[in-house]
Amino acid sequence: MRIVIIGAVAAGTSAAAKARRNSEDAEIVIYEKDSFISYSGCGMPYYIGGEVESADELTPRDPTFFKSKYNVDIKTLHEVLSIHSDIKLVEVKNLLTGEIFTDTYDTLVIATGATSIAPPIKGANQSNVFTLRNIGDMNRIKVFINDNSPKSAAIIGTGFIGLEVCENLKRLGIDVTLIERLPQVTPGLDSDMAVYVQEHIEKNGVAIHINTTATEITDNGVLLSDGKEIKADMVLISAGVRPNTELAKAAGVELGIAGAIKVNTRMQTNIDNIYACGDCIEQYHLVTGKPVYRPLGSTANKTGRIAGDSITGGNLEFRGILGTGIFKIFDLTVAQTGLSEREAKELGYDVQVCHNIKPNKPEYMGGKEMVIKGIADKNDGRLLGVQIVGYEGVDKRIDVFATAITYKAKVEDLFHLDLAYAPPFSTTKDPVMYTGMILDNAISKGRPLITTDDLDTLMHSGEKYNLIDARAAAQYDKDHIDTAQSIPHAKLRNASETLDKDTVVITYCNKGVTGNAAQNILLNKGFKSVFNLSGGHKQFKKAHTK
Repeated sequence: MRIVIIGAVAAGTSAAAKARRNSEDAEIVIYEKDSFISYSGCGMPYYIGGEVESADELTPRDPTFFKSKYNVDIKTLHEVLSIHSDIKLVEVKNLLTGEIFTDTYDTLVIATGATSIAPPIKGANQSNVFTLRNIGDMNRIKVFINDNSPKSAAIIGTGFIGLEVCENLKRLGIDVTLIERLPQVTPGLDSDMAVYVQEHIEKNGVAIHINTTATEITDNGVLLSDGKEIKADMVLISAGVRPNTELAKAAGVELGIAGAIKVNTRMQTNIDNIYACGDCIEQYHLVTGKPVYRPLGSTANKTGRIAGDSITGGNLEFRGILGTGIFKIFDLTVAQTGLSEREAKELGYDVQVCHNIKPNKPEYMGGKEMVIKGIADKNDGRLLGVQIVGYEGVDKRIDVFATAITYKAKVEDLFHLDLAYAPPFSTTKDPVMYTGMILDNAISKGRPLITTDDLDTLMHSGEKYNLIDARAAAQYDKDHIDTAQSIPHAKLRNASETLDKDTVVITYCNKGVTGNAAQNILLNKGFKSVFNLSGGHKQFKKAHTK
């Protein structure tokens, strides 16, 4: 069997390696139009910032390595021009010599990856304007910085890559401005979590312009749609990626969501003996079962391995994704998995949301707060998604949540997880367990939560309600929510006798715990409708900072 693979980054080389592990008899050749293969693209921002000292650390494998270890022939600077599936033939161009030749295959794997989206911005073709998708892009940025010593930079887009580059340019002493067309940074997060990220970025000296777009890149900087001009010696366009599917489409391969290649769980396309994997394919979401396009390096490696296994008689099948992601911006860690609240509502779920603000470990061990937003289905209690903003320990919590969602855990199950505990690592009831407790109380124990957005709606509705600040009087005097009355938790039992039990009551404290205790008192005293403010005064105030 002759296996031809188009593309030699994460997915293509993973497919080749797995195919070889399964079969010593197959001939395997990979065509790659770039000069770099199997590189660590996620490490590129850190090379730009100097945290990774040598580019060689990101490109540890070359064609010689794959030939000696896997007996795989990788031909770099070779572009596949066309696929002729009826006769199992590909047309290839040697980019060094210009020679065009044909090659035959028994099985073809398309792993053509994705390309940076280039919005139609006037002046985007200037020499100081960059995207960051491959090692060549990275090297061009590094050379420009070394040769020109820029003092300022503008980054268009606030996704993972844009923010990672932002941090690393600041590390080099470059002033950075972020430009985002949406009304928030980090488009994947819900807005009530994005505010934490934006505040942290601004505290680290980065200017942010939201709700605006770049209309022109000039010699001096970037002109915005709101009329402002941003000074910038260099510009990075980080507006996302699109799948490279022109070759596949021309060959009759079926495309799906976002124009990505449609495959089944074994990475097979609609054409016999043609497989696809990596950033050029669509995936399906584990929660909804619906197709999505979420290109990530981890998924590319996984789908490449499955493709290599499938074409050599294996039984691996793709089980879907949750879109789990994590990144660091300065010393803040941001992570998410599963559905956002916005996505869940758009899909028709009746959601219960909580904001759990807890330290990752005891404060006497140096613990720092993390904010965990949990999203669950009110109807069956299933956990749908989680977002976390914090410092240490965010990574392990998001992986626990991702595992729980993968195995269709309900919120009540989180409390029963036997998680590791010692003061250097966690609190006795881990924040994961607390998140489950809060959501379970709201869904099945009659302790409903109200979000900041819903409280805002109620406050402007004209309906009658009682808003009770259950904190100490001194905290209330320092700052409180408009229309709230101060009834400290310790005094609430007696004060409740003066309140109307038929009027809607909302309780709150700093973060939610005492608010829940106050809620319990009122419910036990026969009040009919009592809500606790999710995330307490801290979450409410954060949501109203802009």
